[in-house]
Amino acid sequence: MEVALSSVKLARRVTNIRVSPSTAAAQKARDLKAAGRNIVDLTVGEPDFDTPDSIKNVAIEAIRDGDTKYTPVNGTVALRKAIQQDYATRLGIECALDTICVGGGAKQILFLALTATVEKGDEVIIPAPYWVSYPDMVVANGGTPVILRCGEDTGFKLTPQALADAITPATRWVVLNSPSNPTGVAYTAEELKALGEVLGRHPHVLVLCDEIYDRIWYADFPACSIVSVVPELADRALVVNGVSKSYAMTGWRIGYGAGPKDLIDAINKLQSQSSSCPSSISQAAAAAALTGDQATVTETVEVYRERCERAWERLNAIEGLSCVKPDGAFYLYPNCSGVIGKTTPEGKKIESDLDFVIYLLESAGVATIHGAAYGLEPYFRLSTATSKEILEEGCDRIERACKALR
Repeated sequence: MEVALSSVKLARRVTNIRVSPSTAAAQKARDLKAAGRNIVDLTVGEPDFDTPDSIKNVAIEAIRDGDTKYTPVNGTVALRKAIQQDYATRLGIECALDTICVGGGAKQILFLALTATVEKGDEVIIPAPYWVSYPDMVVANGGTPVILRCGEDTGFKLTPQALADAITPATRWVVLNSPSNPTGVAYTAEELKALGEVLGRHPHVLVLCDEIYDRIWYADFPACSIVSVVPELADRALVVNGVSKSYAMTGWRIGYGAGPKDLIDAINKLQSQSSSCPSSISQAAAAAALTGDQATVTETVEVYRERCERAWERLNAIEGLSCVKPDGAFYLYPNCSGVIGKTTPEGKKIESDLDFVIYLLESAGVATIHGAAYGLEPYFRLSTATSKEILEEGCDRIERACKALR
C-alpha cells in the first residue's frame, strides 16, 4: 500500500522563518558524533553543570506534596514574589505582582511579547550581532526586522546616534540584549542612559530587554537594566530573564518578564490560549533558585570566567584571529577576517566565515557557528560552557587548522 506524501499547505509565518542556526549547528555536531567522528562541540549555549541539588530537592518535594496541578496562567504567587524581590534587590526595579508574567522559558516570553504587539508594517530594531532568534520571531509575527550593524568600532553595541537614525513612526520595539549572545558584551549604566535619552524623545517605541545572562558577569562595572537607570521607561519596557543559564536549569523551561500591566495581561491571555501555564514543579524549583543560597551561582560564574579568559587568550594568540573580551555570558565571538582569502590544504579558498566554520568542522573536527547567522561577518561564535580540557583541545585544533591555511 502506497502512502501519499503530505500536501499540507503551511502558513507563510512558518515558511518565512528559518530553523534556529544554533540548533541546526548543534544537531550537525551530534550527527557527526553519532557517525563516529571525533568532534569538539563548541556550539551549545547551555551550562555543562547540573542543576544544584538544593533546587532539585525542592522539585522532588513538590511532586511528593501533590503540587502537580495547573497553576495561574501568570505563574504561582511564590515564584512571582521571588522574581519581584530579585528585580528589586539586584536591579533596583520595583514591580507589582500583576506586572510579572511567567512562561516556558525566556524565549516564550519574548515571542509572546512580539505576538501581543507586532503587526504587519511594524518595525523592530535589532542591533547586530544578535541572538539568532530575534529576526525570525519578528517575521513570524508579521513585523519587519530593522538590523543595525554594530561593529567592533562601537564595542558591538548600539550607539545613541544609530538608534536615533533608525527610529521611524513604524518602529514598535528596540531590542537590547545585555550581556549579549553572541559577543558577551554588556552596556554600562552611562551607555543605557544615553540610549534612554533617545527613547525619551520617541514615546511610541517599546524596549525589549533580554537579560538572561546578567548573573554570568565578569565586567568591572555592575550589571544594570535600562529601567534601573532610566526609570521613566518602565511603562514601556519589558525586562526578560529566567533561570536557565544562571542556575543550569535549561530543561526546566522557566522564564519571566516584568513590564506594563496591559502588555503583561496580553502575554498572559496568549499563554492561556496556548500552553495554559508553565510546569508547577518547575515553578517551585525556580522560586527556590531565586530565593535560596546563591553560592553555587557565584562558584559557577568564576569557573565560566576562568574558561572564558583562557580561551580568549588562546584565540587571540592565533594568527588570523582576534577576539573582543566579553563582559559576561559564556561565548566568544572571534574575528576571522585574517583567514578570509586563504586556501585550505585541500585547495578550497576561504571566502566567508561560513567557509571557515565548515573548514574547522570538516578538517579539524571543531563545531562552531558562523557569524553571518548572528548578522555580522566575518566572525564565528563558540561557547565556553564546557570543560577546560575540551576548550584547550578545541583551541589546539583551531590553531593547527589556521596554521595549515596558505
